[in-house]
Amino acid sequence: MSLDQKRARWFGVLYLITFATSIPAALLYRPVLDNPVAYIAGAGHDKRILFGALLELLLLIANIGTAVVIVPIMRRFSEELAIGYLAARIIECTFILVGIVAVLGIVTLRNQVAGPAEGTVAYTLAAIKDWTFLLGPGWVVGWGNGLILGYLMYRTRLVPRPWPWLGLIGGPLIIITGTAILFGGNHPSSGLHSVQAIATIPEAAWELFLGVYCTIWGFKRDAAILSQRRS
Repeated sequence: MSLDQKRARWFGVLYLITFATSIPAALLYRPVLDNPVAYIAGAGHDKRILFGALLELLLLIANIGTAVVIVPIMRRFSEELAIGYLAARIIECTFILVGIVAVLGIVTLRNQVAGPAEGTVAYTLAAIKDWTFLLGPGWVVGWGNGLILGYLMYRTRLVPRPWPWLGLIGGPLIIITGTAILFGGNHPSSGLHSVQAIATIPEAAWELFLGVYCTIWGFKRDAAILSQRRS
């Protein structure tokens, strides 16, 4: 197996890891995010929340890894876009990391008395987590995984050509709905969240396709870019 095909397999596995970590983490966080004030006042489920934080830390590694392993290949087509994809992944991970810290802050409030304002602090931290999710997975992903990666995969033909259209269509849908939620104040009861959940389907399908296809088959062997080497 060539080095590029090994990179392709790692690329696919890392994308699958992003699914295996992000979805369970979101479910594990629900007690904290649904009612942070009640969480710090109750018995709490600290181990559950801490495990969710660990999963998101692994998510950070997988996210950046998806960009790192293909930068050497994508640079042969466009160094600017290859670096742009890596930068988008890093920015997304920065938002996720801030969200992790916010959730861990709520866990700390449950275990340590912070005074009469601790309920307000807990609610604020939960709100920060919500904003980081919107700005990272709910906005930056549309640029990085959708538009940039979709365009790179479309032009290089590393995967069957119809599939990148999921990213090229899904990316703008995430950006548009994320922007609408941003200007709507990111209110939890806003119907725009349901709209974005639907709009995320093409992007989610695109990323899942990359994970499955590249893990099993690697990149298309007739892609011209695989025969190129940068000087």
